[in-house]
Amino acid sequence: MKITLNRINDDFLFECTNSQGNSILLDNTSQPGAKGVSPMESMLMAVAGCSGIDVVSILKKQRQVITGFKAEVEGERIPIDDAKPFKSIIVKFFLEGNIDPNKAQKASQLSFEKYCSVSKTLEPNVEIIYEVYVNGEKV
Repeated sequence: MKITLNRINDDFLFECTNSQGNSILLDNTSQPGAKGVSPMESMLMAVAGCSGIDVVSILKKQRQVITGFKAEVEGERIPIDDAKPFKSIIVKFFLEGNIDPNKAQKASQLSFEKYCSVSKTLEPNVEIIYEVYVNGEKV
């Protein structure tokens, strides 16, 4: 796996591109007019995307009908020397459709405990908590 990062303006805007040519913009979001996401925001996006792919994949294999899927991710940061790494991350999944709530909960558990490489990478240093909602009801 390899990405390239190219600076695309005179400040802090970078384009990150993968080997298939897909890209995202990273920027210093503490500056006015930022045109990309911060690197720390991209980490939260990666947790949501990785675990979201797992959950949808598991539920599709179980023939659950997903008509809507959304995740909200919040990270709590702590100062350590001059850095502010994540201390904890809370992930909330909101699923809509003909979905067994127990299967949605189990799929989420499997993602975070077994499959999601992003959360497994962060796991030794970051507490990751998740909640699952199916059709508006917390599981």
